[in-house]
Amino acid sequence: MSDKNKEILLEVKNLCVEYGKGKKNRFRAVDNVSFHIYKGETFGLVGESGSGKTTIGRAIIRLTETTSGEIIFKGKKINGKIDKELDKEITRKIQMIFQDPMASLNERAKVDYIVSEGLYNIKNYKTEAERKAKVEKALLDVGLLPEFLSRFPHEFSGGQRQRIGIARTLVMEPELIIADEPISALDVSIRAQVLNLLSQLQKEKGLTYLFIAHDLSVVRFITDRLAVIHKGKIVELAETEKLFSHPLHPYTRSLISAIPIPDPRIEKNKVLEVYDPSCHDYTTDPPKWVEIEPEHFVLGNDKEIEKYGKMLENI
Repeated sequence: MSDKNKEILLEVKNLCVEYGKGKKNRFRAVDNVSFHIYKGETFGLVGESGSGKTTIGRAIIRLTETTSGEIIFKGKKINGKIDKELDKEITRKIQMIFQDPMASLNERAKVDYIVSEGLYNIKNYKTEAERKAKVEKALLDVGLLPEFLSRFPHEFSGGQRQRIGIARTLVMEPELIIADEPISALDVSIRAQVLNLLSQLQKEKGLTYLFIAHDLSVVRFITDRLAVIHKGKIVELAETEKLFSHPLHPYTRSLISAIPIPDPRIEKNKVLEVYDPSCHDYTTDPPKWVEIEPEHFVLGNDKEIEKYGKMLENI
């Protein structure tokens, strides 16, 4: 399917998020970020800790206030002041899976209440029987038994807790799920199970994901397109395989070079690329966001864009 035929579900335009008061104490966590997510795809946002990726996710779901820019969901602006009706719609249609399954579940509540919380908030059921049926179906969808509803979170393993967290988002019947490092707190053996579950649910329910991560090898497995973020700015964005085979920005190249290779002989002789921000000279020639080839964007000044263009020609 060509990009022109794809429906854009979410669009982020020139988004800035700042923390702190006064000029001296202000810190810009997200700096002029733009991207869009097509309906039905998994869009990855990858970068190291503190790069601003979780802040973007929280801004989309209206947990963090935006300083400037626009977030447009299904053609409607959803950041800043919005009416009650739209707020309710966003609460239902955009859901988040949090990073830590230990911290994101209420320890004092039973699973039945935890999964139902969103339904209670926006009264998304007519009868008690309908609520119960929705909750049981959500549990079955993530591979858990309905009899778990009367238990407390501490009775479950990390992987099961994360499944409860996923059931809590599914029960709302969302269109967009923001998965904020949903597997980084889990054991390695459980990670693949949760990733496979997310992929399976996407196929069955036509879900769209914004998948936030710092681990590039995981992102390669699950995403269709990928944006690389560094200190609040997106430096490169392309289809996932294109980004892995032809990384242009030095920061992207350094992240990819750090991925461990399963073969010990190759791993031993591997040359790591270390990113040094001083390699950019933006004093007289500031960087721009450029589409260097169809659907492949990169941040760079005129001199760098010329260099990246030559790198693509030589492939």
